[in-house]
Amino acid sequence: MTTEHREAAPPASSGGAAPRPEPDGRRTAKSAAPDPKEARRMARRSRRYQWDIKFSPYGFIAPFFLFFAAFGLFPLLYTGWSSLHDVSMTTPNEMEWVGFDNFTRLWDDEFFWKSLRNTFTIGIISTVPQLLMALGLAHLLNYKMRGSMLFRVAILTPYATSVAAATLVFVMLYGQGDYGIINWCLDLVGIDAISWEAGTWSSQFAVSTIVIWRWTGYNTLIYLAAMQAIPNDLYESASLDGASRWQQFRHVTLPQLRPTILFTIVVSTIGATQLFGEPLLFGGDESGGAQNQYQTLGLYMYETGWANRHLGRAAALAWTMFLLLIIIGLIYWVLTRLVGRSSGEEE
Repeated sequence: MTTEHREAAPPASSGGAAPRPEPDGRRTAKSAAPDPKEARRMARRSRRYQWDIKFSPYGFIAPFFLFFAAFGLFPLLYTGWSSLHDVSMTTPNEMEWVGFDNFTRLWDDEFFWKSLRNTFTIGIISTVPQLLMALGLAHLLNYKMRGSMLFRVAILTPYATSVAAATLVFVMLYGQGDYGIINWCLDLVGIDAISWEAGTWSSQFAVSTIVIWRWTGYNTLIYLAAMQAIPNDLYESASLDGASRWQQFRHVTLPQLRPTILFTIVVSTIGATQLFGEPLLFGGDESGGAQNQYQTLGLYMYETGWANRHLGRAAALAWTMFLLLIIIGLIYWVLTRLVGRSSGEEE
């Protein structure tokens, strides 16, 4: 009897099939080394990305600072340097050091004080009615009404009109005798014609109406945007308490508009201090009337520098206006802090 010899199969592992051995009987790990060129390229790309993140914002705002340095900072510094010298407009390179004489002589200059008074009165006459009208118009436009978008566009049209076009139209309105439409209307009701340009208050009122007509719509949209940001819950609560629309306006709208009102007052005051185009085109010259009755600081500076050729004195006047604006800004800043503190205490 013969016995068959069978080859015993290797026992199967419980973890699955055994790994297949390599020809050389060893297992090799397949790990490829990184390419040096690719590593350097990735490092350069990462470095450029970091530079882009770090310096791109400065590149985006660089044009503004370049233009400001060329057309804002340099003229400001050059004007300040010229204000300390006696220099003529015809020979700007010939300067004679006088120190603060150009500033001190303003104290004895009657034309400076008169132009300062005119600027103040025209600013009051134009700013107060302008902001009150803008506040009332914004309150009306804040309610839902037909054609509200049309009214908003129409009310901004005077702001888009040029100073020259607007002033020429008002010159025709305030013309002398029967030439002016306003005097023609006054004659219809038996009122004598008014010489608008010759009188002090009449000329300042005429110039102020031009400013009011141009800037009321602009301030109206600012107030309207602030009103639309007020939560409706405040009006609903006031309505449930029985408050009328006028009471809601007084006790809800106005307190919420305090920062916006202060902002418009500051901007309007700065604009009134720099008033130039309207009085210049209204009278046709830089003197502001035969007796300088509506000559503003801007007109007086223009007359001193360009008509009288005193560049140093005009520069001193420009820096005086700049200092006045800083003082006005500080006053309004203090008022803002006080109003904010008082409103916080009320809450």
